Amino acid sequence: MANGCRCFDTSKAYGASEFVLGQTLKKYDRKSYFLITKLCNTDQYNGNIREGFEQSLKALGTDYVDLYLMHWPVTNHFIDSWKEMEKIYKEGKCKAIGVCNFSIHHLEELKKYATILPMVNEIECHPLFTQNELREYCHDNGIQVMAYTSTARMDERLRKTCLVPIAKKYNKTVAQIILKWHQQIGNIPIVNSSSKEHMLANIDICDFILTNEELERISAININSRLRYDP
Repeated sequence: MANGCRCFDTSKAYGASEFVLGQTLKKYDRKSYFLITKLCNTDQYNGNIREGFEQSLKALGTDYVDLYLMHWPVTNHFIDSWKEMEKIYKEGKCKAIGVCNFSIHHLEELKKYATILPMVNEIECHPLFTQNELREYCHDNGIQVMAYTSTARMDERLRKTCLVPIAKKYNKTVAQIILKWHQQIGNIPIVNSSSKEHMLANIDICDFILTNEELERISAININSRLRYDP
């Protein structure tokens, strides 16, 4: 918070993350930050959607979250899980609901049964894996894309691309250029860092604008290289 961070993305699946985050944030005004947590796979398998959500609220020390996401499209369970998430949303215990790692076919299946479409789809997305078709689908259906692994873990292959000269042009790091690319193409990038220096660098991207040509060149880096699990 002291370094300008206002959005926190966690999950029951991340060990003690929810509890630690809740303890850290309890000294701040609840309305001063945006809190995201997720329905874990185990609770989907066991049908404990409501119980899992309440456990997350307790661990976080809050009576609501700003965004509640389904972590994975668990086969034979994600439709029923979504229906329960809709109820939680209608009760006002979360301000928005969405999904993670949903491909187009998952979203199409969900649309058959949902009364509320996901407001967010959090997916792996970076210059090595741009997910153009899925992002376009989300845009056309009013679903905001959030991008995890947003800087491709600074994969060495990025050093051999146009990102390096573009970063030099703007006196920025390659990571900052990637985050700006996300911002300008409509993604909300999720970033993490244990370094104050990196945290400050991550938000220091508001003093320049990439040209359309540069955006296209960065998007053209894509080699469909997924770095995380394939849903």
